[in-house]
Amino acid sequence: MNKKITALLREQATKRFLEYVRIDTQSDPESKMSPSSEGQWVLGRILREELIELGLEDVELDAHCYVYATLPGRAGCVGPPITFCAHLDTSSSESGANVRPVIIRNYDGGDIRLPGSGKKHLTTAESRELLQFVGETLIFSDGRTLLGADDKAGIAEIMAALAAFKAFSELPHPELKIVFTPDEEIGAGTDFIQMNRVGKYGYTMDGGMMGEIEAECFDAWGMDLLFKGRNIHPGYAKDQMINAASIAARFVAALPEWETPEHTEGRAGFYHVTRIEGAENSAMVKLIIRDFDKSANQRRMDYLKNLAQLFERRYGGLEININAKDQYKNMNEVLHRHPEAVDKARRAIALADVAVRENPIRGGTDGARLCFMGVPTPNIFAGAMRVHSKTEWIPEVALEKASEVVVRLCALWCEV
Repeated sequence: MNKKITALLREQATKRFLEYVRIDTQSDPESKMSPSSEGQWVLGRILREELIELGLEDVELDAHCYVYATLPGRAGCVGPPITFCAHLDTSSSESGANVRPVIIRNYDGGDIRLPGSGKKHLTTAESRELLQFVGETLIFSDGRTLLGADDKAGIAEIMAALAAFKAFSELPHPELKIVFTPDEEIGAGTDFIQMNRVGKYGYTMDGGMMGEIEAECFDAWGMDLLFKGRNIHPGYAKDQMINAASIAARFVAALPEWETPEHTEGRAGFYHVTRIEGAENSAMVKLIIRDFDKSANQRRMDYLKNLAQLFERRYGGLEININAKDQYKNMNEVLHRHPEAVDKARRAIALADVAVRENPIRGGTDGARLCFMGVPTPNIFAGAMRVHSKTEWIPEVALEKASEVVVRLCALWCEV
């Protein structure tokens, strides 16, 4: 790929990324709206106009804040229609308001001071990946908020590739279906997607470290436990009160500590409490369970049910109701039947002169759900590190290389 194209990809991806992260699109898991936050509409409207400016067709921002667009295939490209997908929202775990990106040029390999957070630093011990980008330009949050590279980097990279297709008519591509989804971070990214606006194969630009391709993800469940107790005046409560909040806390303490995110990595699954609240009469515990193996998750669900029965026997009159929700399945169940989708991504990353990293993703993407909706959709790196945190960062070279992977993938699909 010539230097003019790579220069345009870097310039476009970086410029757009720095603009997008300043828009607060944090999703809200407690909202009943779709999308769950107004900021997603703001970014959606901006992207709609930018897609029109880039010459795409059938551009739409629909009633649920999905952004769609089509780029007709180049003459001579006979490949199937391909979707590139990224999500508008950022994590509800940290604020996405008033993001102030910090740019560090020619990184020297030392610890990073985050200027918006007083004396806080990000050390190379905490993020060893920093040492792989000595001499590069890095983009950080200033330490007050997350950065929003998950997934505004993915959006910027797709948009940069589209800008390159407009500027360089010699770049081949099949028909492209662009989809930007809302509320992915709260598990609703494909709830209202229009499947007639999606291609035969897809790629989410939503992964981490530069070079990653992910064709396997967690089997994922959400669990809501409602504890129903009985309140009595505390002065006369002996053998009478059933304190739902206290019992819920004891229940959480009884979960296996070494099966939590703080103590697991690789292919190990976990229980993860996301919320606990309540009072004497009623308390709620929300948690997620994750594993690559369905049977291991079934074991965890059985453990929760058995523990609930034990607590009900221990505290006569206590009632624990459990509601389980299937959030997404391991996309490898589908992708192993479509090796061509993963193989082309692998080849595109190598052609971009990036080392290919194949790992199971310890999370999920819109692609995991799209796989089970009939569109094989592996996940490709966007380049963000330490996502969902105030120490989130991304190397500028990852923005460029991910954009290049999109361009090279399109050429490979033209070889079909």
